[in-house]
Amino acid sequence: MTDLLRSPRWSPYLVGAALGILSWITFATMGKALGTSTTMVRAAGAIERTIAPEHVDQNAYFSKYLGTREKPKPVIEWQFALVLALIPGAWLAARLSRERFRETVPALWAWRFSGSTGGRMVGAFVGGVILIFGARLAGGCTSGHSISGTLQLALSSWVFTIALFTAGIATAFAIYGRKGGDHV
Repeated sequence: MTDLLRSPRWSPYLVGAALGILSWITFATMGKALGTSTTMVRAAGAIERTIAPEHVDQNAYFSKYLGTREKPKPVIEWQFALVLALIPGAWLAARLSRERFRETVPALWAWRFSGSTGGRMVGAFVGGVILIFGARLAGGCTSGHSISGTLQLALSSWVFTIALFTAGIATAFAIYGRKGGDHV
């Protein structure tokens, strides 16, 4: 087991099986599916509630996840804790693997755009904003749809997952072209 924990890369089959087991546990104990993007809604609504509580109470989207001041739902619940635990979990995995490879600008990004660390950070941030917006627009993120939804054989999740891969491949070709593969 310690060899596995110290490995810099885990088998995707092992990780997939572990995610399946974790999904069974969350369904059995909490009646909920794995997902992470709702945490952003809860956090944004909680912050906004400190400034404009009436707006949050009257907003159907926020009320769905936060309730109202009269009947509040918890802001920090198991999913929020899962998202927060990702940070120390990633740190611990990096420490256990003892891998010291640090890449600030991937070679493919540098070839297509520039070697600027600041430019890469801006690109990553903008991409993250677009990703979370799209996730909420779709009613869930890749973990909510592609893992939990497909596990439940939800048609909308299968459509989302197929669209996710199709759009990802098309975007990669649009940005990097056929010659991008030579720079990986």
